[in-house]
Amino acid sequence: MQKNKVYLFVFETLADWEYGYAVAGINNPQFQKNANRYKVVTVGATTEAIRTTGGVRIIPDVAIDNVSLSDSALLILPGGTAWDEGKNGEAAELAARFISNKIPVAAICGATDGLAKAGLLDKTKHTSNSQEYLAATNYKGATHYIDAPAVRGGDLITASAMSPVDFAKEIFSCLDLYSDEVLDAWYGLFKTGDGKYFHQLMKAVIA
Repeated sequence: MQKNKVYLFVFETLADWEYGYAVAGINNPQFQKNANRYKVVTVGATTEAIRTTGGVRIIPDVAIDNVSLSDSALLILPGGTAWDEGKNGEAAELAARFISNKIPVAAICGATDGLAKAGLLDKTKHTSNSQEYLAATNYKGATHYIDAPAVRGGDLITASAMSPVDFAKEIFSCLDLYSDEVLDAWYGLFKTGDGKYFHQLMKAVIA
């Protein structure tokens, strides 16, 4: 079965700004190497509606118990205060299942806290909002921490809350969504806002 589903975990306090670039790129066939290869599927602890930090109401497509690994390409775990409150344990358990089956997981901001508490950052390079932020979890992976906007270590992508563009770039690279030229131009455009990257993006697409 083709691994084409990108699961986005949604929950109360979900941080709206952290996953937007990633899911917009995945669901928009423009510029992609293989258009419409992936589909974003929202997953919640249940299928009950949730509200994000921005007040947006989302009804999950599936409940977490119904996630199938056989057609899963990636799991995205956005941040939100729920992680700091010790919630979303079921999502951390799902992440462990993905990783044990060699399916990538991408976590940003508070989600890195949840993965640290679950022991999933103990043996692989990673980043977060800060080293001190993760140290508060008493996890055992401090020697693998890298002070960078986003880090990819094996099947795990991590990023800080302030780096949604870098987070998306690592996700796109992991999924092989764009050619190298398109990805570089996309990143330059959204990271800097410099119009020259738009022209590079158009040139890369035409080429």
